[in-house]
Amino acid sequence: MLKTYTGSCHCGVVRFEADLDISAGTGKCNCSICTKMRLWSVRVRPEAFRLVEGECELTNFQGKNRVAHHLFCQHCGVHPFERIGVPNMTGGPYLNINVACLDGVDIDELLAAPVTYYDGRNDNWGETPAEVRHL
Repeated sequence: MLKTYTGSCHCGVVRFEADLDISAGTGKCNCSICTKMRLWSVRVRPEAFRLVEGECELTNFQGKNRVAHHLFCQHCGVHPFERIGVPNMTGGPYLNINVACLDGVDIDELLAAPVTYYDGRNDNWGETPAEVRHL
């Protein structure tokens, strides 16, 4: 079910709203940055995302995948979301919202949602990695 969530970084300088259907599924990736952050995300199209505060407080990191913009609060270091440009596996831009940064998430709904695992480490996004227990 589509629901409007609010969210923020740890210190609250970066705040956002997003229209999400968590029950439709979440994702975890095994690339080096997602693994080190233990990122658990939910995908949203740009038109369903609103950055309310703190755009100028975000720092952008790009690794070898140049379409992924990993955004971090420059004050507390938390990664509330990332912007994914094209080309990518969906054919359109989207954002990955860090579910840990959402306010008022129903834990039962989150745990009941299907999880898709991505093999970003091997740039094989359409396949599930051989090992996912650590994600």
